[in-house]
Amino acid sequence: MQHTESKPAIAGFLQQRPRWAPPAPLFLLQPVLRRIVQKIAENNPDMFGRLGPHYRAVFVIDPVNLPFVMLLRPDPDDLMLVARRRTEISDYDARISGSFLDLLMLVDGDLDGDALFFSRNLTITGNTEAVVCLRNALDDIDDSIAEEVADMFGRPGRAALTALRRMNEKRETQ
Repeated sequence: MQHTESKPAIAGFLQQRPRWAPPAPLFLLQPVLRRIVQKIAENNPDMFGRLGPHYRAVFVIDPVNLPFVMLLRPDPDDLMLVARRRTEISDYDARISGSFLDLLMLVDGDLDGDALFFSRNLTITGNTEAVVCLRNALDDIDDSIAEEVADMFGRPGRAALTALRRMNEKRETQ
């Protein structure tokens, strides 16, 4: 089933800036992303073993309806999750592209990655073995990563995740 997506409010806001306005300042996201990846690693230290030789791989996580990508390196000794403009990336091992909501629900465990891939709502390029290892590592986590991240932001974070989950449920019934 192909998903049509209404944009999450943040995606619409970031994409609809006036042409004369400067792009969103990504430096504001960097400390938040760093804290997110550190907290997930701290709470789930066993996941790194599932990455095998790919723990140093650089993954581009591309939410296609947002004006930036994220670079992830799941190396426990040199963790990295940073936002970059699409024009600023060059070297990476694999790229995972999809809508923001699809990527979020994939991490939340609500969507099947294979189904998204075969429906062409998820695109994977580069080292697919590394992507499979990353997916396996994430699948081994008992709790929802999306919930872990939402909990970091307290009530507003949990409310945002609930709203995004509702948006996904509504989208699936259409």
